[in-house]
Amino acid sequence: MGNGNWWKCGLFLGLGIVVGAAGAILVSRNGAGLRKGCARVLSHAVDLKDRAGEMAATARENLEDIAAEARFESDKRKEQAS
Repeated sequence: MGNGNWWKCGLFLGLGIVVGAAGAILVSRNGAGLRKGCARVLSHAVDLKDRAGEMAATARENLEDIAAEARFESDKRKEQAS
């Protein structure tokens, strides 16, 4: 997971929000014809938000695993030194 993935996810989320807001304005002016399209766009924004949350949870789990491995290695070195 590189920095480019976070940038893309944030970009798509921002675009989804902008398009969704524009869609909400159009729906209020033009009625039900655009309502389905706006709902579809907003559903994609929700999907992106969920994906970003999953990516953050995965990153957190990976960091916890690395920290646990580091503690284990440190304890092992201390035990061998004693």
